[in-house]
Amino acid sequence: MIRIAVDAMGGDVGPAVTVPASLAFLEGHPDAALVLIGQPEALAAQPLFARLRAHERCQFVAASEVVTMDDPIEIALRRKKNSSMRVAMNQVKDGHAQAAVSAGNTGALMAIARYVLKTLEGIDRPAIATQLPNARGAATTVLDLGANVDCTEDHLLQFAVMGSALVAAITDNPSPTVGLLNIGEETIKGSETIKKAGELLRSAANSGDLNFYGNVEGNDIFKGTTDIVVCDGFVGNVALKASEGLASMIGGFIKAEFSRNIFTKIAAIVAYPVLTAFKNRVDHRRYNGAALLGLRGLVFKSHGSADAFAFERALNRAYDAARNHLLERVRDRIAHAAPLLAAVAPSQVEELPPETVSGALSGAPSSEMAGETKASVSLPAH
Repeated sequence: MIRIAVDAMGGDVGPAVTVPASLAFLEGHPDAALVLIGQPEALAAQPLFARLRAHERCQFVAASEVVTMDDPIEIALRRKKNSSMRVAMNQVKDGHAQAAVSAGNTGALMAIARYVLKTLEGIDRPAIATQLPNARGAATTVLDLGANVDCTEDHLLQFAVMGSALVAAITDNPSPTVGLLNIGEETIKGSETIKKAGELLRSAANSGDLNFYGNVEGNDIFKGTTDIVVCDGFVGNVALKASEGLASMIGGFIKAEFSRNIFTKIAAIVAYPVLTAFKNRVDHRRYNGAALLGLRGLVFKSHGSADAFAFERALNRAYDAARNHLLERVRDRIAHAAPLLAAVAPSQVEELPPETVSGALSGAPSSEMAGETKASVSLPAH
């Protein structure tokens, strides 16, 4: 039985999303159980709560506090010690749950998870990894997406090792390809950090620790050139937000053109099945659920504005990770690459103060969470 701890209060609307999503998840996964954590009064006010409470595979743990989307990290970490987010992390730490899922404040989640669970041996910094749709009909896993703005070459090597373990676990591909995001494919291009990271990744490939493809460019993310794309958090977050903006603009253009006059509206009706299929293919909700890799426990971040369908997808990702022993696979990959990691890592900085969590996501509201691409397209009325 796979048990997942759910921060039921996290996100823009909290229990209104987490309760129905949890019920749907349990109905679709007979070998899974949930530990729902939140304020009893808020949970009881939900229409589907009675059904969820009666479910034999659902347990409830009360939490007196909630980390809001605009809480500073210091408040969330040091003053709200009985928050639903903190209690969810403790459930994983104490072994009561194999994974935790939250739609709450991303910066606070990263800080609390790192403080409670600690980082794995050999890993300096956790990274945020998620999947973006590609032209091959699959998805490209990209990391880091904002947790670490300034990265050294050894950090990028660690990200590659963790990303390989993630993709191997969720796709049954034992040797996923890894690309290093750069301004060109040539090894002579890029900053000194990128050049050094390329050398480390090639060394890792020669030792059998990675399946390194080489340098890739931004468009390769959506081509599906490699299974994994590694970059620092600053570049990853910019790439993500740029793709979100482009997708939103294209969606707006399509809607505007089909709404221009009576003839284009008729054309929209004819094209509706195609537009619907396109929308489903790029629906960002399908890719909801970003993994916080490098911790001594499985933690997944849902978008704060996720609806019940999207939050259920995040639960699915946590379930798949636990079922496929992601944590053990990450440990094994790190252990296999330990000689190389030890040779390049200056020191283990596991005990850095949690409030120093760097990156664009520190204290960021849910609208800035780098968990998935907002590539949905609004269809014209018909």
